[in-house]
Formats: sequence, structure tokens, C-alpha cells
Amino acid sequence: MKKIDTFQDRQKTAAAARERLVAKLATRPAADDPAVIARAAERKAIDEARTARHEQRRQTAIEEAAAREAAAIERAAAAEADAKAKRDARYAARKARTGEKG
Repeated sequence: MKKIDTFQDRQKTAAAARERLVAKLATRPAADDPAVIARAAERKAIDEARTARHEQRRQTAIEEAAAREAAAIERAAAAEADAKAKRDARYAARKARTGEKG
């Protein structure tokens, strides 16, 4: 059976864990390291490309909405012209039946 850890054993284990953590952070490259600068530049380029794609999609959506609105207006105008032509035809037929002039 394993002996139950004493307070000193737990303190030593915690101190060793802290030392490992400090060593891990100490090996981290500095902010002026060329690799860090390159990764930051790459992230910036990716972010700018993402922003450009988002803006392009937004602009496309605006253009499509404008095209849909223009098509709807055109359909409404065509329907109105068709209704006017039918109304005029009915009026002309009624005049022809009754024999009115003018």
C-alpha cells in the first residue's frame, strides 16, 4: 500500500509544478522574435482578408436586394400597364356595342 502523502510531500509536489510552469513560460519566445512577428503578420493578413470577404458579401447582398426591388417595381409596372390595357379594351368594346362616338 502507498503511504498517504504528508504536508511536506504535497508542498514539494506543488513547488515542482510551479517550477515546471515557470520553465515552460521562460522558453516562450519574446515579442520581438522573428517567428512571433511573422505569425502576427500572418494573423493580420488573414484578418484583413476575412474583413474584405465580409465586405464583398455585404456589398453583393445589397446589390442583390436592389436588383430584387427593381424587378418587383418592373413587375408592378407591367401588371399596371396590363390592367390599363384590359380596362381600355373593355371601354372600347363597350363603346363599340353601344355605338357611342368620341
